[in-house]
Amino acid sequence: MTDSTQHPGVKNVEHGVRGAIVLVFLVGIRRRNPGAVVNAIFSLAGTYIPATLERVLGVEFHPWQRVYIETAMLTHSVGMLGPYDDVWWWDHVTHTHSASVLGGIVHVVSHRRGHNPRSRVLGIVVCFGILWELIEYGIHFAAKRLGIEPILVQYGREDTVFDLLFNLVGALLVVVFGDRLLDNFTDEP
Repeated sequence: MTDSTQHPGVKNVEHGVRGAIVLVFLVGIRRRNPGAVVNAIFSLAGTYIPATLERVLGVEFHPWQRVYIETAMLTHSVGMLGPYDDVWWWDHVTHTHSASVLGGIVHVVSHRRGHNPRSRVLGIVVCFGILWELIEYGIHFAAKRLGIEPILVQYGREDTVFDLLFNLVGALLVVVFGDRLLDNFTDEP
């Protein structure tokens, strides 16, 4: 058992986050919102990533790192129930949050392979952000053509520009703070 799973309160927070995502799933079913249902399923699975990586790779997350990743899953799921449409800043926060998680992964992998992670973090987050926007557009276009509710919503060019901008903000946060905040993964054993 790792330090992060023994930390008081972390298990309660994890159960709370997972419970909230299950609630999003149930509300999505009740509202007949396939986007909320599908995103809740993927988000719930995503909350198990830190524990799985600890077990499989032998890495150890700080408690706050586990909660950070898991709340990224929660904010995305909750957003599918309305905040993406109703709260102007929700999409910006979720893109920054998710991009910083991806950037953190890239930072750790690059550092462990002996590469300077900064340019890789920026490059991969930007490229993945563009790919994500293309996937979002394709899913939205296909769903519209088929006359079904899309599981991802594309809000237009301005939204895409803001999504990419806030992905870059998340990447820059990792570039600035990654060495200090991710040192438990990059320190030599």
